[in-house]
Amino acid sequence: EVQLQASGGGLVQAGGSLRLSCAASGFTSDDYVIGWFRQAPGKEREGVSCISSNDGSTYYADSVKGRFTISRFTISSDNAENTVYLQMNSLKPEDTAVYYCAADGLNICGSSWLYDYWGQGTQVTVSS
Repeated sequence: EVQLQASGGGLVQAGGSLRLSCAASGFTSDDYVIGWFRQAPGKEREGVSCISSNDGSTYYADSVKGRFTISRFTISSDNAENTVYLQMNSLKPEDTAVYYCAADGLNICGSSWLYDYWGQGTQVTVSS
């Protein structure tokens, strides 16, 4: 079974940067999508970015485009742990949320935010 663990959150001032990590393992094929989501208090969960392992295609929500970058995602043949990063620059107070990574084997990056496998979240707090 696919397992994911997100880490790297913390407290940062507006304009600063953070890099989130998503350690993923248990893939049963070489075709998965990894997505990053966030949920702020009182708000719905929002898809932030995703990347496909088969062609490297990516997607970014308008709210983070130009500021966030998702790293390359390839699935190793020995199914060792894979890590996907979300580099977050020029952070704003409105980026404050719990960030989650998720994976799905049937999804097309950017076309759906329905994912089967989820990791625990990591808190990102941006102070003004």
